[in-house]
Amino acid sequence: MNLKANICGIAFALTGATALIPAASVAASTPHYTFAMITHAQPGDSFWDIVRKGAAAAAKKDNVTLVYLSNPTASGEAQLITNVVQQHLDGIAVTLAFPDSEGPAVAQAEKAGIPVVGFNAGLDNWKQMGLLSYVGQDETIAGEAVGDRLNSEGVTKAVCVDQQQGAVQLEARCDGIAKTFKGKMSVLYVNGYDMAGAQSRIVAKLQEDPSIGYVVTLGAPFAPVAVAAVATANSKALVGTFDMSPTVVKLVQSGKVQWAIDQQPYVEGYEAIDLLWLNKVNGDVVGGGQPVLTGPTFVSKDNIAEVAKFAKMGTR
Repeated sequence: MNLKANICGIAFALTGATALIPAASVAASTPHYTFAMITHAQPGDSFWDIVRKGAAAAAKKDNVTLVYLSNPTASGEAQLITNVVQQHLDGIAVTLAFPDSEGPAVAQAEKAGIPVVGFNAGLDNWKQMGLLSYVGQDETIAGEAVGDRLNSEGVTKAVCVDQQQGAVQLEARCDGIAKTFKGKMSVLYVNGYDMAGAQSRIVAKLQEDPSIGYVVTLGAPFAPVAVAAVATANSKALVGTFDMSPTVVKLVQSGKVQWAIDQQPYVEGYEAIDLLWLNKVNGDVVGGGQPVLTGPTFVSKDNIAEVAKFAKMGTR
């Protein structure tokens, strides 16, 4: 894939993994900017649709042209940042899923005077990389909360399903679980969004060890895969997941998924763009050197009714 070929001039003629979302017309006196949002999204992950909705809403309010770009690999995301810097855009919102690879490109942006805000991934790296602010969930704290939850449910053995090996925020989730969970936890890596392959690997793991009491998935699209795997393996394991989607809402309502950790991706996308805008129009830097946290929150049968109406709108 020729990443540079996807970007043609400041208007960005975008195809494939890229999209241009024009802002609605607003008062002529409002400054107009063009911001890029660059993520490590993998194809088919509905989580990023919600992030983009939030970003688009902020862009519309702020009279901003939003350029959305994504690549699930370390080198690919770093190259996208470099391409955006070469186009001299007004601001960049980026997920630091691969901080070692992205660091040099981020430094280029900052040297060029382009403000950069981190979101979703990179909580442990954004300060040292010189970003203005960070919006997202503390993934270690979220993982620790899951470990505590498993303890309270009397679980002795669990599996953490990681769909993107090497992505720092996913590793932090599993590490957080292991930190507080008093039972035995293993990490099961699956290949990206090969759902059939992921299901087969979970089934094999459950058949290999019938004593596994919980399968915890790190992304909403994998929750129904885990549910199907449990049924196929004739396992008694329960399923919990990180992140929300309309499908996960239904699974929680039906009792097939016990809970979901909601980091509020709509807010992540919205705030990442709005923080760039505030910095451009008023020199604001929000957070006081601390991250702007959007989660974690457990969603279960106890509170799913309140969340469901927003999930139906595609914002949770």
